[in-house]
Amino acid sequence: MANPDYIPRHNEEFVFNYDPNEDPAKVDLKTLDMSRGERFRDNKFEPLFERMRKEDPVHYCPDSLNGPYWSITKFNDIMAVDTNHRQFSSEPSIVLFDPEEDFPLPMFIAMDSPKHDVQRKTVSPIVAPNHLALLEPVIRERAGKLLDSVPRGEVFNWVDKISIELTTQMLATLFDFPWEDRRKLTRWSDVATAAPGQGVVESDEQRRAELMECLQYFMNLWQERAAAPPRNDLISMLAHGDSTKNMPSQEFLGNLILLIVGGNDTTRNSISGSVYALNKFPDQYAKLKANPALVPNLVSETIRWQTPLAYMRRTALEDVEIRGKTIRKGDKVVMWYVSGNRDDEVIREPNKFDIERENVRHHLSFGFGIHRCVGNRLGEMQLRIVWEEILKRFDKIEVMDEPRRVYSSFVKGYEYLPVRVAA
Repeated sequence: MANPDYIPRHNEEFVFNYDPNEDPAKVDLKTLDMSRGERFRDNKFEPLFERMRKEDPVHYCPDSLNGPYWSITKFNDIMAVDTNHRQFSSEPSIVLFDPEEDFPLPMFIAMDSPKHDVQRKTVSPIVAPNHLALLEPVIRERAGKLLDSVPRGEVFNWVDKISIELTTQMLATLFDFPWEDRRKLTRWSDVATAAPGQGVVESDEQRRAELMECLQYFMNLWQERAAAPPRNDLISMLAHGDSTKNMPSQEFLGNLILLIVGGNDTTRNSISGSVYALNKFPDQYAKLKANPALVPNLVSETIRWQTPLAYMRRTALEDVEIRGKTIRKGDKVVMWYVSGNRDDEVIREPNKFDIERENVRHHLSFGFGIHRCVGNRLGEMQLRIVWEEILKRFDKIEVMDEPRRVYSSFVKGYEYLPVRVAA
């Protein structure tokens, strides 16, 4: 699940002209490429998606680092594509670039039925209701300890101190990963989705090398779990599953990256996004403090408003017409969840953060159809528990400055969020 922003595989001569001060109303939609990380890093994407929804909701980008592609930007169109598994395939990739021939990373989210179904079924017991019930007191205890450890009256980075640490602890539990090495999971998640030269890895060669270290570490765990009786952790499930126990090493690595990124990036950016959103909409923060029973609504509204994964890609299996545009067999089709979640024909006042919103669970962030996020209930539970524990402890978490955002059009998240809790 690597970042689509950096490998000019299809067009070595492609030049991306980007002006951070550009007027969205004057951008030429005919050549607009929304797949570049700069617009997301600089938080310049929403006015452009608003134009696309109104003027060209099924948009063709003729040229990008990874070739031409279609953008689907409206809520109902996205849902229609996401649930149409006959005409739209998740293979060979859910991001814009296709797998590298010499470094493929197959993963079940980028597979169609039936292989997708049996691999997903192998790991789904980890997030079954009975297992979530066992995890809840563990998450609550850890969240409480982390929140009790924050410095009072001092500015600190909420992303690293709370969001990353809490989700990394959860990942370590799901994998039964050595506790003292848990931050390796954070690193591998960042490496898997990072663009070289943007502060995480310097080159694609470094990225590959670190992912191979990830594979070797987990192969050792795999061998230990395969030799022992089945246990209730993800590695043991994969090592003993009929459809996964003989998977090639690159497929194991691909599924590891899927589980690490899916269990880490999404939840951590929702946790950070909730703090940021409540500071941007202080009336909603006041409502939450006055009525903590609104926490479940806060969770769903955060996941819509934040949209931690901005898009998913499909590939057309045949010619398909949408809104009068003909998408040809083999064309890349990008479902921009981040745009559909702002579609005012479906969501009332979509740019507003509203924790009393009607039908608040009706959003695109988890996807639809067979690929709907397998860990959605776990992510919601973590975010709910964090806020239940915050409200017990703090009058307010104050955001001191604008966040530093991730350079990616795929992972929509935060690197740095300076906050202060009153002494």
